[in-house]
Amino acid sequence: MKLELTDADAYLMVSESAYSADMYYATGFLAHDSFIYLNSKSEKILISDMELGRAKKESRIKDVLPTSGFGIMEKLRTLKDVDAAYNSMIAEFLRSENVKRIAVPYNFPVYLADILRGDGFDIIPVKSPFRTMREVKNENEIRSIEKAQRAGEKALAEAIGAIKKATVGNGVLWRDGVPLTSEDVRSIMDASLMSGGFEAPDIIVACGRGSVDPHWQGEGELHAGEPIVIDFVPRSKKERYYSDMTRTVVRGTPSDEIREMYSAVRDAQVAAISRIKAGITGSEIHGIVCDTLEARGYETARGKTGIFTEGFIHSTGHGVGLDIHEGPNLSESGKELKEGCVVTVEPGLYYKKKGGVRLEDVVVVTAGGCKNLTMFEKNLVLE
Repeated sequence: MKLELTDADAYLMVSESAYSADMYYATGFLAHDSFIYLNSKSEKILISDMELGRAKKESRIKDVLPTSGFGIMEKLRTLKDVDAAYNSMIAEFLRSENVKRIAVPYNFPVYLADILRGDGFDIIPVKSPFRTMREVKNENEIRSIEKAQRAGEKALAEAIGAIKKATVGNGVLWRDGVPLTSEDVRSIMDASLMSGGFEAPDIIVACGRGSVDPHWQGEGELHAGEPIVIDFVPRSKKERYYSDMTRTVVRGTPSDEIREMYSAVRDAQVAAISRIKAGITGSEIHGIVCDTLEARGYETARGKTGIFTEGFIHSTGHGVGLDIHEGPNLSESGKELKEGCVVTVEPGLYYKKKGGVRLEDVVVVTAGGCKNLTMFEKNLVLE
């Protein structure tokens, strides 16, 4: 993987890859312990001897080096400090590569940067080059996102099935003689995802007025006639790519205000998706959503300053991939969309006395339009 480094000899990352999307993207190797990635004349990783065999088999990097080759144990015995020994080993590794001016990501450890500077290296924090590269997905990445989406839709179908089957008593949804709760629905979805090798952190099942907070996870019993916002980010535990989807449903009879909000949000989403294609900007798509909602009489945060808590209060969407939120963005500052970008389209409306409504699909940007990876139905009222 060739990086354009205009003012450096190499690009260095020191991190685990289980929670660092850039490290996983660069190496294709999943590890919960830190290791070293260096991109100069070629790509290399430096990793503990314990992980050496697995890294050689699983990583896309061909040049995999053991930490024992740079005296990690000898340094540990001499320095009697794990961090000092590890940092000394990294410095020796860099000297062996004959690099001096080294670019590092913004989140590079400050202490390690200071140590390396003290050893004579120029450490230059830069915006991660991988963040931009990751915005455009290849066919394999898109297939991974689509797999996650299908697994998510299966889980959502099971969750909505439980809500449909619930009985109504005293304005509450009941299942097997006890109230059906947000936690119950979340557990149904978790079990479905886990059975197929998928997961979704922080599934939102938010009912009623609590749904006006877009990221409130939801808790307690579900109520008839009130909006239930279900928002989650399924991903494959193996392939690591996320999808993202939201549906708003009501078991029973929603208020006229919720029906009107749902109709406006759906129209805004349709209008946005119909205009997405390579070359248009994220800000233009966001503007289309705002135009549609404002024409229906709803406020948006477009052009507003300060705190804005009701109406359309967030951006239209974001890129999705190895991170839940990555570039490009569909917002007031959104830049040009390129073919192969995968973005969410998720307009929403939120009013404290009414509740929240949000719909979210994931689409792949193409030269002449976009492909919607989301196949799940959009029905507000569950019959």
